[in-house]
Amino acid sequence: MPALVTGGGGFLGRYVVEQLLARGETVRIFSRGDYPELVRNGVQVVQGDLRDRVAVSHAVQGVETVFHVAALPGIWGDWQRFYEINTLGTEHVLRACQKHGVQRLIYTSSPSVVYDGQSHLNGDESLPYPKAWLCHYPHSKALAEQAVLAANSAGGLRTVALRPHLIWGPRDNHLIPRLIERARSGRLTRIGSGENLISMSYVENTATAHLQAHDELQQAGRCAGRAYFVNEPEPVRLWGWIDQILELGGLPPVKRSLSPAAARCVGCCFELIYTLLRKQSDPPLTRFLASQLSQSHTYSVQRARDDFGYAPPVSFEEGMRRLAPDVRALARRLTGYVDRLPG
Repeated sequence: MPALVTGGGGFLGRYVVEQLLARGETVRIFSRGDYPELVRNGVQVVQGDLRDRVAVSHAVQGVETVFHVAALPGIWGDWQRFYEINTLGTEHVLRACQKHGVQRLIYTSSPSVVYDGQSHLNGDESLPYPKAWLCHYPHSKALAEQAVLAANSAGGLRTVALRPHLIWGPRDNHLIPRLIERARSGRLTRIGSGENLISMSYVENTATAHLQAHDELQQAGRCAGRAYFVNEPEPVRLWGWIDQILELGGLPPVKRSLSPAAARCVGCCFELIYTLLRKQSDPPLTRFLASQLSQSHTYSVQRARDDFGYAPPVSFEEGMRRLAPDVRALARRLTGYVDRLPG
């Protein structure tokens, strides 16, 4: 029976699909887009929206395992949209799994579900869900994660939630392009001293964690009903890593800086303006983003090691080597675009 990957055409989802194919699995994806290149590799593509309960049920029918990777990311936007896609969409997946007798559900969560506005240093899974939220994404994902873990059943559907932090790597269509574009336009500003540490999740390692958790659910099931941080064991300095990315793209390091307090104030002003104007696009800065860019956020992966043998196969250095061609190609494309602008 095939494995279903929601969001299988996206950044992380594509790597999960490829690793499943590499070990001989039959794969189906559920996504809004069409992916003929995946079809050519034998993947069954089912198009639909997570908000459509009937479409989700149709996609889930006839599978044993679901990797629920699809989500709406972002630091700004309408609560209803985040809630419908991330929370209700996950509930649609859960109901469909229960209806069709799916045995395993691996859910892609986020460390932001426990973000309380403070730095986390070597945080573990004992961190509680906060009582207040600085943006809708982590709130909607936390509600979804709780539903996934509550749905775990020893005699039925086994579930697990994985929390990769700052997913990066080749084919990234979000984080790296935004960094390069902002740096080229002179809009990239360091928040804080630049010494803050973060845990990072190389995309191939994150996909491997999903398959390792799946295998444990299929065997002893030690990870059933639990959440796990999955990232590289050693943290890096966020702004040092950003400077490395810019260097790969032929760009100078970040020079301008803003204090965390000033950044939060600016973010608050942008939030007010965007609310009054009812703008749905991301503001240049928000209180959530200011805090994320200035604080340390590092997480222990010991629980994942103990319960399902999490061991990232790709080192940070090797990941940067694999990423380099993408960054250089992106910088060349943006340079060509900028050079063609009038004036």
